[in-house]
Amino acid sequence: MLKVLVADDHPIVRQGLRLLLSATREFELVGEAASGAEAITLAASLAPDVVILDLIMPGMDGVTAIHGLLQAVPHVRVLILTSFTDDEKLLAALQAGATGCIIKDSNPDQLLEAIRAVAHGESALHPLLARRLLQHLQHPALPPSGPLAALTGRERAVLRCVGQGLTNQQIADELHISIRTVHAHIRSLLDKLHLEHRTQLALFAHDQHIS
Repeated sequence: MLKVLVADDHPIVRQGLRLLLSATREFELVGEAASGAEAITLAASLAPDVVILDLIMPGMDGVTAIHGLLQAVPHVRVLILTSFTDDEKLLAALQAGATGCIIKDSNPDQLLEAIRAVAHGESALHPLLARRLLQHLQHPALPPSGPLAALTGRERAVLRCVGQGLTNQQIADELHISIRTVHAHIRSLLDKLHLEHRTQLALFAHDQHIS
């Protein structure tokens, strides 16, 4: 079972997530935190696979909490909770290392799918939220001599697929290559573009109009 830690300062949110996760055999709720500092402490001792983190809690801000979580448990995936009013905070959280985001009024199936995707290394970015985030990206397009020029044709094809939100299996099917080759191309893309995870890669693809 995938181990999940929930961090939200609202008891009703934690209760709802507790009930949802307890109704499945795929996820195990291993802990609940009401602050970023508490989440880091619990994560260090419980080693969850996924932390569902509210960006806005008393005390420690969400970005600082993400840094602390990744330092305490390097393999952990952080799935952030947000509303449509948190665009700038959300972008900062993704840049800090969060691998996905969900909105608080998502339906149960969307939430479970997001947890599942993040736990398996896929990005989980709500389409409507992704469009809003893209409006906040201020990075200028890279010149031809920049990192894009160093990509191979196959790497650009994989980058395009990532930007379209395809899973690794779908990319393999689309490009007629193996899953192992997809993983290798994604690692190469992250290295060449100086990015840390798949969600940043997807945002980069959209920003560069590659998708």
